[in-house]
Amino acid sequence: MSARGALRRGLAAALLFACGAAGAQASAPPPSPWAGPYQDLSQGPAPAWRLPPAPGRVITWAFATGACGQERWSLHADAAEEAREMQRRIAEAVAEGRDHAVSTGGEVGIFTCSTQAGMRRFVERHLSPRLVGLDFDIEGKQTAEQIDALVQQVAWAAQQWPQLRLSFTLATHASADGRGLNATGENVMRAVATHGLRSRAVINLMVMNYGPADARWCVLKAGRCDMAASALQAAHNLHRAHGVPYAQIALTLMAGENDVAGNVTGVDDAAAVAAAAQRLGLAGVHHWSLHRDQACAAGSPRVSPRCHALPGVAPGSFGATLDAARPR
Repeated sequence: MSARGALRRGLAAALLFACGAAGAQASAPPPSPWAGPYQDLSQGPAPAWRLPPAPGRVITWAFATGACGQERWSLHADAAEEAREMQRRIAEAVAEGRDHAVSTGGEVGIFTCSTQAGMRRFVERHLSPRLVGLDFDIEGKQTAEQIDALVQQVAWAAQQWPQLRLSFTLATHASADGRGLNATGENVMRAVATHGLRSRAVINLMVMNYGPADARWCVLKAGRCDMAASALQAAHNLHRAHGVPYAQIALTLMAGENDVAGNVTGVDDAAAVAAAAQRLGLAGVHHWSLHRDQACAAGSPRVSPRCHALPGVAPGSFGATLDAARPR
């Protein structure tokens, strides 16, 4: 492909993304950058090293699964008790002045929604003065029809609650030849176009778990995946392939040891990504997760939900480092 041809195609993709599909767009101003961790609510109370509330510092609660309006958080066997627990968490966030977002789906569960009534119940269950966004983590278990139905309801929610940032979290590769989203991600992008969310939705790339060190999947350095360079390559690939403005692209790192052996994100990688995010004007930089932002005790498994397996790294280091990406 010639450089001139690539430039023409990139400009055409950007124009198509900006113009959107036929019909009204769920438009909003470009989102302000965010930084902050995901918090896996199934891991219990937040650890002591949470950063204090500040503009652009957002914690994302994960994961609500099931049908919208009947979603569960796996916090209690009893649904009523779980609902009370979530209301307690919301009230605590409001009292602290802590901005938060709600994330659905995830690696092991799915979130579906096919009715406006269900979407309304879902949003209103979590709505508060400190709810700033809804995140839909889609990792391959939904059918194309379920994805389309969900995105249609997200587009409706965009009209009802324009103050909320709406994001779709997708897996990605990061090859130099432009390889990025998998088939599930491509289904999401088609649905985003169909339902008028091109100028509204943030696409949040999971810049983790690329696979074995191979130029087809990641940027290589010294025979390993360079996690910082790969994260930025993934953002460039999405921008070029789909015309997504950088201001609508966010990145989520997995601190320390990733599920794929050899995909290890260090604090220096986090610092490089935070600096590039500011330079590119990305929508945000996040990390998985609040509980993993600490070294592991001896005898811990290689990958744990409660530690990152990097020795000698102080608790909270990833959060403090990525916080540099938020606006001041």
